[in-house]
Amino acid sequence: MALIVQKYGGSSVADTESIKRVAKRVVETEKKGNKVAVVVSAMGDTTDDLIDQALSIDSNPPEREMDMLMTAGERISMSLLAMAIHAEGSRAHSFTGQQAGFFTDARYGAAHIKAVRPDRVKNALSLGDIAIVAGFQGINAKGDATTLGRGGSDTSAVALAVALGADICEIYTDVDGIFTADPRIVPSARRIPSIDYESILEMASCGSKVLALRCVEYARRFNMPLHVRSSFSRRPGTLVVPDGIDPRTLPNLD
Repeated sequence: MALIVQKYGGSSVADTESIKRVAKRVVETEKKGNKVAVVVSAMGDTTDDLIDQALSIDSNPPEREMDMLMTAGERISMSLLAMAIHAEGSRAHSFTGQQAGFFTDARYGAAHIKAVRPDRVKNALSLGDIAIVAGFQGINAKGDATTLGRGGSDTSAVALAVALGADICEIYTDVDGIFTADPRIVPSARRIPSIDYESILEMASCGSKVLALRCVEYARRFNMPLHVRSSFSRRPGTLVVPDGIDPRTLPNLD
């Protein structure tokens, strides 16, 4: 039995049909004998829509209130995914960043994770439930909601995987892994089967948008293997692995 953290981005949970498809994939992973925790982004363009609404009301909204607003998107997707998993016949329990134990500094809009204490997530997993966690968010020492900035859900997923002692963190997106160039722009781009942290950090620092810089830095610091793959296909993605780890020993790579 493996403990797997899966992260699904906004394009993967863009609408209710997409959420149902993700739920089937999550339940399939569980039925293979794995414990599964899932981190989700907001649905599709929800975050951008919320920002537009805020700016239509106040051209310079307070940072605290913006973070309160921004956390709403992930709360919607996490609860809908939990319902979809229930409809598939499995048990799921959803948690906000605060409920999942994500403690951050006081920087609104670009907070950094200071600690993750996922006691309630661990309890849900111990009961055989699938745990769904809202990405991109946490709570500061004042008890206020905070958001993690660009790539925040990826960082949430890696941090949760580290805190849970997961075997692997799977990052699901809309492309089949990491490529030599953007395959949506360069048709001849080739998928990279596996890559080390230093190489992917260099790609991220040069503008690659597949993984956020902070996410990879966190994974490297704690030697957390990553599997970047598409939620729209069954093809293998790209493994980001620590030195000395044989990719064939990692779980759930079918």
